[in-house]
Amino acid sequence: MKDMTFGTILAVFEEIFGMGLFWAMVVGAVLVTAAYVFVLIRDHSISWRKFLLAQMSMPFGAIFAIWFVLVMTSSKLSDLGGPIDAIVFLGIGATGAIGTAILVYTIQSLVRPKRAGTH
Repeated sequence: MKDMTFGTILAVFEEIFGMGLFWAMVVGAVLVTAAYVFVLIRDHSISWRKFLLAQMSMPFGAIFAIWFVLVMTSSKLSDLGGPIDAIVFLGIGATGAIGTAILVYTIQSLVRPKRAGTH
């Protein structure tokens, strides 16, 4: 892989996850992001109680994301070889944690919308 292009990265992710699963994850991420933006616009503010509960879900999202990637790549923790592997590993965990927090906050806000007159 001589050149790192967007097309190359897409091909690598499609190879790792399979074309169907990869694009399903992309569509899911876009839908959750759109729902999150909708909730923020609709409520005009962030509910700190929902935000706290969403933050409490972050470790589970990080662990799930790392487990998912390890399963999809048929890897083990002992396969980590150097600093770049550890950095990628931490990035996967951080992405899973943040994505889970956004998902949990969005679901809470859609299931229990902000009532009029409450702060």
